Amino acid sequence: MNYNHTQIGYLMIIVLTAVVLFYGGFLIQSNFDPIFLIVTLSILFLLGSFATLNIKIDKEYLRLKFGYGIFRKKFNLKEIDSVKSVKHKWYHGWGIRYWLGSNIWIYNVSGFGAIEIKMKNGKTSRIGTDEPKDLEYAIKEVIK
Repeated sequence: MNYNHTQIGYLMIIVLTAVVLFYGGFLIQSNFDPIFLIVTLSILFLLGSFATLNIKIDKEYLRLKFGYGIFRKKFNLKEIDSVKSVKHKWYHGWGIRYWLGSNIWIYNVSGFGAIEIKMKNGKTSRIGTDEPKDLEYAIKEVIK
C-alpha cells in the first residue's frame, strides 16, 4: 500500500506572515541593510521549511519531509515494531524536537493528532498528522 499525504501547518504560515510584516518594516527603515536582509531572509527560510509535513510510505520506508525538504527523516518499515494513534499535549509543541521526559523524537507541524511508532531497537518517535487513523492503518498494512 502506498500512502502520500501533506499536512499544512497553518499556524506556521500565520507566523511567517507576521514575521514578514514585522521585519519588512525594519527592512524598509534600514534601507535594506545587507546584514539585516540576510538575517531576515534566513529566518524566513528556516520558518518556511516547517510550513508543511509530507508523509509518504513506499515499499521500504516511511518518509517525512518538512516544507521544501531541508529536514527529512525516514524509517525502515522492516524495523518498525508497532504503531498506534496518539494525541500530543499542547506542550509537545511543533517542529522537530526530542522530548526528554518520554525519550521520544517528535515530528509535527500542526495540531495534536499523531502516530507513535516503536522501533525494534527500542527507539520511539511520534509523527504529527491530521489523519492519524489513516496513517496508522497504512503502516500496519505494510508491517504485518
